[in-house]
Amino acid sequence: MSTNTDTGNTRNTDTAPPAAGNLSRRGFFMKLGILFNGFAAIVLALPLARFLLSSITRGRENGYLSWVRLGNVSNFPEGETRMATFRNPLVMPTDGKTVDTACWVRRVAGDQFQVFAINCAHLGCPVRWFPQSGLFMCPCHGGAYYRDGSRASGPPERGLFQYPYRIENGVLTIEAGQLPTPGDPVASLASEKPPCA
Repeated sequence: MSTNTDTGNTRNTDTAPPAAGNLSRRGFFMKLGILFNGFAAIVLALPLARFLLSSITRGRENGYLSWVRLGNVSNFPEGETRMATFRNPLVMPTDGKTVDTACWVRRVAGDQFQVFAINCAHLGCPVRWFPQSGLFMCPCHGGAYYRDGSRASGPPERGLFQYPYRIENGVLTIEAGQLPTPGDPVASLASEKPPCA
């Protein structure tokens, strides 16, 4: 204790640290700030962790090998090409109608089919089937394909991509999880097949 002799007042000039069991005001707010920052970091990290682990937790590792139904074989008359739609097996809750994918189904004869991806082999624009001319036409850059999917003219360097198919109990199914592309072994095998008449 020191005494101020000018005014005769006595004041305490010693600043002793708080006792070990007591928490100072500054220490309390420091710990409270750390607690709130930790909580905010956890809240921000949860969506990121969920995204990174989603492929494991959803069990979609075999989604690329999924076979999906296109419909009964009787829906596709011989010698005709018709559009069919299927639901992509790699669906996410936020996808909505975008998982409904179209394809062209050509029934050659009997149980012999060709199922073409709707996308042009050039840049992926959707091709249309014109039965009058017997051609698939791409509206973007003028690519044309014959009825068997082989290249007729235009910028595409190859024919239309084909999905592998099979028939089970009178139902046409395709392996639709993996989009056929030039790097896909199935696509390269399909391009080596001789064209069907």
